[in-house]
Amino acid sequence: MAKKGENRELVTLSCTVCKEKNYRTPKNRKNTTERLELNKYCPRCQKHTAHKEDK
Repeated sequence: MAKKGENRELVTLSCTVCKEKNYRTPKNRKNTTERLELNKYCPRCQKHTAHKEDK
């Protein structure tokens, strides 16, 4: 949960290929309302893949 007056919250990123939850990153919910998608390294797939924000 974000502190009072802050809009940043931690979101979980999961690999789009193997669906494993690998990363947690802060996101400003006020400025970025759509789901976050980043290219990150997946240790299970052993390559860089797209990681999408989970609910």
